[in-house]
Amino acid sequence: MIRTIVKIEGMMCGMCETHINDAIRSAFPVKKVTSSRAKGETVILSETPLDKDKLRQTVDATGYTFLSVSEEAAESKGLFSGLFRK
Repeated sequence: MIRTIVKIEGMMCGMCETHINDAIRSAFPVKKVTSSRAKGETVILSETPLDKDKLRQTVDATGYTFLSVSEEAAESKGLFSGLFRK
């Protein structure tokens, strides 16, 4: 899994967060999307890396300002995630 963190300016309320989440879900095959207006970021979990140019275009099209993006490997944290590792 890949965790993509997008810094976004302009989110002011819960509806703003929902607007960003819906736009990203519509544009990309993601597992999970969460936005935080307080942190000014959106965290996306996906199986493969996301196209950063398309991500910028998607955020900008919502009317909010795309500031930056970073990626990192994300470990699964499910109930049995560490049970069967060697």
